[in-house]
Amino acid sequence: MLITLYSTQGCHLCEQAYSLLVEMGVQHQVSIVDIAFDDALFSRYGVTIPVLSISNHDDHTISKPELHWPFDRNRIAAWLITNELG
Repeated sequence: MLITLYSTQGCHLCEQAYSLLVEMGVQHQVSIVDIAFDDALFSRYGVTIPVLSISNHDDHTISKPELHWPFDRNRIAAWLITNELG
């Protein structure tokens, strides 16, 4: 499983979200996707980033509920446990 952080350059909230993931020691499982380069992603996440999702390594399909900002370490930890990553 792979944690995807939907983000864009210059997003201070996205930087905070990534810092939380680093603090939790899961940064090696994180793929950062810049929504600015994909019209569909920008349309979906443009006003809601940062957003975390969990996808399958093989096909990158989203198979678990997303976690939308605002979130903190406790919410991320609960989300990971709920989605069998914690």
